[in-house]
Amino acid sequence: MARLPRVVVSSQPLHIVQWGNNRQDIFEKEEDMARIKEDIAYALSQSDCHLHAYVVMSNHLHLLIIPADKVQLSRFMQTMANRYVRFFNATRNRTGTTWEGRFKSCLIGSENYLFTLYRYIEMNPVKANTVEGATDLVLSLR
Repeated sequence: MARLPRVVVSSQPLHIVQWGNNRQDIFEKEEDMARIKEDIAYALSQSDCHLHAYVVMSNHLHLLIIPADKVQLSRFMQTMANRYVRFFNATRNRTGTTWEGRFKSCLIGSENYLFTLYRYIEMNPVKANTVEGATDLVLSLR
């Protein structure tokens, strides 16, 4: 069965989720976290996309992003994902995929959903018990 085409509306926010292969940890060390942040920044500089919120968990990441169009979203995701895979494989002397298939995307259709998503992204590490509270998030981003 063919997969459904991705819905991207010009200049509308999207919730992107990208999982590690088999949902395994792919951000294991601080070095990994720093590298994916660099890769996100680089991919943004190479595409016409605007990042409004993100969280990097041990085995996946969430992005709230506004792409200019479908091509720009693809450019951003391909650049970010490929750079991280090369880094991850090189530092672990391995080959193969790091990501679990195609990234998930969901169009943000209302202001209510947008603010709910901001809260969800912000609280994801708290709910996963990787930080004690939201105030720890500020310290971990520096």
